[in-house]
Amino acid sequence: MRLVFAGTPEVAVPALDALIASERHEVVAVVTRPDAPAGRGRRMVASPVAQRAEEAGIEVLKPARPREEDFLARLREIAPDCCPVVAYGALLPKAALDIPPRGWVNLHFSLLPAWRGAAPVQHAIMAGDEVTGASTFLIEEGLDSGPVYGVITEEIRPTDTSGDLLTRLAFAGAGLLAATMDGIEDGTLRAVPQTGEGVSLAPKITVEDARVDWSAPALRVDRVVRGCSPAPGAWTSFRGERLKLRQVALASERTGLAPGELAAGKNTVHVGTGSHAVELLWVQPQGKKPMSAADWARGVRIAPGERLGE
Repeated sequence: MRLVFAGTPEVAVPALDALIASERHEVVAVVTRPDAPAGRGRRMVASPVAQRAEEAGIEVLKPARPREEDFLARLREIAPDCCPVVAYGALLPKAALDIPPRGWVNLHFSLLPAWRGAAPVQHAIMAGDEVTGASTFLIEEGLDSGPVYGVITEEIRPTDTSGDLLTRLAFAGAGLLAATMDGIEDGTLRAVPQTGEGVSLAPKITVEDARVDWSAPALRVDRVVRGCSPAPGAWTSFRGERLKLRQVALASERTGLAPGELAAGKNTVHVGTGSHAVELLWVQPQGKKPMSAADWARGVRIAPGERLGE
């Protein structure tokens, strides 16, 4: 099939690579989000998908909005058979959905209908799920509600961050998406409507969602820190300034600390929660680079009874 691939961030690159390598299909163009400012100099930078496509000599389309007539006209000229999608980052209008005869097929990082939305991996970790996966489905106008072509499952490990899990799913999902394209092309795959049961939503994680509630149980604190890593980053406050929490560990042997109360040892820093304590491993003070919690504690000289989150 002639394919137009739509995607933007680094997590979409493995799927693009898998389709470029396919002997059965041709990626004739890529659709991605416009260049965006990045880095300290805030210079305009092309998306990871755009950079990979340019390296491969593939035409890149960067519409500000995919409903723009110039973009739709070019897509009609290209005449793709199917448009695979991974984390494109914009809603596709019906006018675009109607162009490829075999539709737009999305690789979504959850076991649909669970965790429909922009942040399925983060929500799965924060909810304490033990298993997640990836699904390929035919895009309709609803939110991740289209019929499903195929799924893979992936265990959520006890120390997984959203970055860890998303990396594994990106590579495993690339194979799923390529196999889905094969099955659509040769007619061996049929999309199955999603069940109406088990639907859950995964909206984008906000900064407030990433704020740690120290009155919550230690397991919840750990899940929020892992689910929000690397972005947007779990955080709390200390002496009126924001403190990012890069990594914590459960410390069930440590008790007797009130929620948010700090206890610094020679090489350890513990914080009380609504159940037992957690150990701070890596933190990032406002305006500074990440550092070990022990180094941070030595620098700030924690007073007895001082708390995070006040």
